[in-house]
Amino acid sequence: MLAPGATIGILGGGQLGRMLAMAAVQLGYRVAGFAPAGENVAVEVSGWFWEADWSDDKALGEFAAACDVVTWEFENVPLATIAALPAALLACPARALEVAQDRLAEKQFAEQLGGRAAPHARVESEEDFARAIERIGTPGILKTAREGYDGKGQWRIGSAHEATGVRLPGQRCIYEGMVAFEAEFSVILVRSRSGEVRFWDSTANHHEGGMLAQSTLPAGALIEAQVPQARALAAKVAEALGYVGVLTLEFFATRDGPVFNEMAPRVHNSGHWTIEGAATSQFENHIRAIAGLPLGSTATRFASIAMRNIVGPEALTAHQILAEPGEPHLHLYGKREAREGRKMGHVTRVGHPLP
Repeated sequence: MLAPGATIGILGGGQLGRMLAMAAVQLGYRVAGFAPAGENVAVEVSGWFWEADWSDDKALGEFAAACDVVTWEFENVPLATIAALPAALLACPARALEVAQDRLAEKQFAEQLGGRAAPHARVESEEDFARAIERIGTPGILKTAREGYDGKGQWRIGSAHEATGVRLPGQRCIYEGMVAFEAEFSVILVRSRSGEVRFWDSTANHHEGGMLAQSTLPAGALIEAQVPQARALAAKVAEALGYVGVLTLEFFATRDGPVFNEMAPRVHNSGHWTIEGAATSQFENHIRAIAGLPLGSTATRFASIAMRNIVGPEALTAHQILAEPGEPHLHLYGKREAREGRKMGHVTRVGHPLP
């Protein structure tokens, strides 16, 4: 168990790192951050911050020496960076990143544990792509196997003819058949060092342009009926990885049950509602888990909850939200450049408290 005043290291300097740092400070810990140079909004709430390349061994050594435990805010931290840190510092094994960084590997991993994913195929050449189209059919979606998020690195394929005009991006890809789904949802859990697992309620997630736009509770009867099966897979994933902290799995709700989409070994955008809406937020419980503290209750506190992302130039007028009825809870991330498609903050609205 980390004593008060110990230092938690966070790899990554974005809004998730910022909110993790705020939760850590609230619990009496100090925070050290590390990320390449850029608009690292986590700097504002970190005691120390190293802005250096992921391959800067000297800076990584200094960062490691300042930390008592190290976690990450996003799944694309290079594995070489993780390998450069003392294994004893890591909150959980790097295997979680290794799986999550590769879309093909994560689907195969989920399937090995009994999950069901969309039909998919590896694509490394034009011939691979043609065979994938022939076997899986269209419509489908071509994605880079690594990197890419919020709809980036993805191309929708409407027909075999349309596929002939697609130029491969020069890196390994995965082709997935389209899933006929009724809704999308996520399962977010927290797992302690001792293996205790707790789940937050699953939200219905609405995406626009490949990016999460809104998460709502209650999620609806279809999703609620599929949550137990989805949770069972998520628990297996956490156990198989020896995971510690908050882990997220995203699913499609179909007429035939939940279909696994992807995993994120970290706190997640669809869990931002937990700051106001749950007894313990995903950020605080992540810190509790990696620090060896008792997990907090994940119970939902309100009868209805809606979290909406604030994207791009909308942030310039976001403070007007505070004048709206219903006591909106506004979170702005401190980003200066409000460009199109960039998450600038979120707002959460809650209904009547549950008894």
